[in-house]
Amino acid sequence: MTSTLAQNIRLRLDLGYDGNHFHGWAAQPGLRTVQGELENVLSAIVRQPVVLTVAGRTDAGVHARHQVAHCDIPRESWLALPGRSSRTAAQSLVHRANSMLARSTGGVIVGAPKGFSDVVIHDVVPVSEEFDARFSALWRSYSYRIADGVACWDPQRRDVLWLADELDLEAMNRAVTGLLGEHNFLSYCKPREGASTVRTLHELSFTRVDGVVVGTARADAFCHSQVRTLMGTFIEVGRGRRGEEWPYQRLIEQNRDGQVVIAPPHPLTLERIGYPEPELYGVQAAQARRYRGG
Repeated sequence: MTSTLAQNIRLRLDLGYDGNHFHGWAAQPGLRTVQGELENVLSAIVRQPVVLTVAGRTDAGVHARHQVAHCDIPRESWLALPGRSSRTAAQSLVHRANSMLARSTGGVIVGAPKGFSDVVIHDVVPVSEEFDARFSALWRSYSYRIADGVACWDPQRRDVLWLADELDLEAMNRAVTGLLGEHNFLSYCKPREGASTVRTLHELSFTRVDGVVVGTARADAFCHSQVRTLMGTFIEVGRGRRGEEWPYQRLIEQNRDGQVVIAPPHPLTLERIGYPEPELYGVQAAQARRYRGG
């Protein structure tokens, strides 16, 4: 049977964005979103609708230092991208898309410097049709930055949470016990109908870097609002408002009740997404699609 992608080429896009002026990743009518901006630009370049599949949807106000998406475009359009230039097809697409994104940003953000864009495509690479930006991913890593004390407050930084209280990082790190590994994180998620809330949390830690607290969370995948709920919960422990046993109690309760604490979105950044070797893209995608009950 001939593949439906026989006349198409699949592209992997590595990109980053500042989430402050976006209503999240997912396209929404009448709202500025990362997906909407990118699809508009890419569709204009290849002169036909382009639909992106993303590794992980981010909420409004959440940033990405490294996000990954894929799309399929006609092979003929791909080969025609360089035109008469000496650029490769990938270089041409990156250059043209980023130029258009910068012009779009300038029309939205008042006072934006010339050439500035709040979403940037860093790289475009042709991949096999087995690659799926979402399901081929092995893990996602997020950071959450907190300035815990007036001395740490920097008016030029918009990606940190300002707290007057100094956090007890040792207590926060001790409280991680019991949450690592595969669990039902219902108490830490906004569940979606028909979707599992079972995830494998590989890392959750809190360190101080240049005076700012950095919370790191890495998992095979995250449920909706899971990272922000984890951070909100552990901030309460760091402030001394909750005991070190509370995060694990919340986990085993599997109850999304009035005790849920969701941290603000603006200090949250998607830092990195890990993938297997190319020959394992399809294998990983098949494994990730299996439903994990709980």
